Amino acid sequence: MTALPDWMVLPPEGLTAAEYEALPEDVCRGLEIVDGAIVVNPAPRRPHQILARRLANLLESATDSDSAVANDVDLRLRDVPLLNRRPDIVVYDASLDADEVLRPEHCTLVVEVMSPGSMTADQTDKPAEYARAGIPHFWRVENSNDEPSGISVFCYRLDPTTGTYASAGVFTTKMSLAQPFAFSVHFDELL
Repeated sequence: MTALPDWMVLPPEGLTAAEYEALPEDVCRGLEIVDGAIVVNPAPRRPHQILARRLANLLESATDSDSAVANDVDLRLRDVPLLNRRPDIVVYDASLDADEVLRPEHCTLVVEVMSPGSMTADQTDKPAEYARAGIPHFWRVENSNDEPSGISVFCYRLDPTTGTYASAGVFTTKMSLAQPFAFSVHFDELL
């Protein structure tokens, strides 16, 4: 039997932000921290990664110089207990210093590309966390058969009255939106 690495043996209060930041970068790449608990995420399949990269490239082309786009980066939703997610794509304030922790107030849009192992988190947990943190826009991308005809994009905008996400549209085959910025794509460009 293999023993757990020391960093995976947690005290009852869970991993702190300082302890997480002290971990090696290669360890953090496969982790999310939920209420101080370590959640190890398997590496997504190639079609998932290709779709996320291509969508991120198109988003980067659609945004202005005030916005930056990143794939699979740490997003600190809360410090205590630590809540750290790694969205597939984040559109955020380009003026953010590279060494500063990415937080909800820096973000305009968060995109999750659903995988078989992340369905509950991507459909239920993460949208609630992102909304509670005040991120204005959230998109969930579902790809049922690794073909453009199987892609659906569920777009949400934060309702300031309820603090929850309201539907901004569901798109299949292509999408076109004016908010949070003008963006159009035919889904055959993503695969």
